[in-house]
Amino acid sequence: MTFELYTEESDDRTVYITGNFNNWNPRDPGFQLKKLDPNSYSIDIDSQLLPDHIEYKFTKGGWENVELDQYGSITPNRKAEKTEGKVKSIVEKWRLNWGPFKKEFFPIAEIISEEFYIPQLDRYRKVWALLPYDYYVSNKNYPVLYLQDAQNLFNEGSGYGNWEIDKKLSILAEYGRGDVIIIAIEHGSEERIKEYIFDNDNIAHGSEGKKYIRFITDTLKPFVDEHYRTKKDRENTGIGGSSLGALISIYSGFLYPEVYSKLLIFSPSLWVEPNNNFPMMSLRVPFKTKIYLYGGGQEGSKMVKRIYVFEEYLKRWEKKNLFDFEFKTSINPEGTHSEFYWSQEFPRAIEWLFYDNTENPVEVTPQQKSITQ
Repeated sequence: MTFELYTEESDDRTVYITGNFNNWNPRDPGFQLKKLDPNSYSIDIDSQLLPDHIEYKFTKGGWENVELDQYGSITPNRKAEKTEGKVKSIVEKWRLNWGPFKKEFFPIAEIISEEFYIPQLDRYRKVWALLPYDYYVSNKNYPVLYLQDAQNLFNEGSGYGNWEIDKKLSILAEYGRGDVIIIAIEHGSEERIKEYIFDNDNIAHGSEGKKYIRFITDTLKPFVDEHYRTKKDRENTGIGGSSLGALISIYSGFLYPEVYSKLLIFSPSLWVEPNNNFPMMSLRVPFKTKIYLYGGGQEGSKMVKRIYVFEEYLKRWEKKNLFDFEFKTSINPEGTHSEFYWSQEFPRAIEWLFYDNTENPVEVTPQQKSITQ
């Protein structure tokens, strides 16, 4: 069967077709279109690979670069019958790094406190809440994700750039998948390493990770649950971060499995625990824990290797009936240890952790309504 594509927007990105015939893989090398001229593409697919009723979309290598309509909005899945033999399609616009971003779907950024008291450490910290765009005009309760290093998550002017999670949440909201409250805790600058190291005085003399974990779990979470419309149960509570922030989030999930069911782990500093000596319960933990592991191939020779070793440890703990893990490991061969790549991965992690999506296998209804506050 032949699929022909015409698009006005021409650039150097490769075009792929994805659908219910390749598990919605948006960058499948076996489904790369041939470029006929700057605006025309074509691919012939063996009919034996196709179902009778075909659903598909075009991408330029990922969901962050998927096709859009003339208004820059998401499109419903294309549909065709195998009996047609040839299908001609037109793509008006393409996403570029998840953009464009629509202001009406941006989350509401609130400062919970400029100086939230941490009794476990006797110090103060700035804490943010990013609420779904329609929070104040709805009566819904929302799952919550606690994230470390708030300075690098969405504020412009960060020395290292930022994840742009406000923009990424607006994209998720446009897809109807943005019903998550993010609680962002700023790191303690000079105290950051101590607070994010659980118990390793060789690296951080006087490591304070145990107390920091107790702060989020015993102090901050009860405050958030009291002041916001949250879903308080473990099934709707996650924690995460990158680098050392990812490491302390692993500890949080393992020490408090009754509190956290979802871990967002980006480029974890597993070199701090080369033997993976994470504290584990001696008794079976009767909970399922979802872990999204991400690492970049350009983060140094050991990052990806350590992630795979850690994954093997998870499988071993599972076999001993200590934990029930469900994990997804995503490796970007081009990824460096930077906010840019964590930003790229954030929507995929949210979708998988909170919406059970592996890629994009379901029909998505565009959220065209704009909420006016």
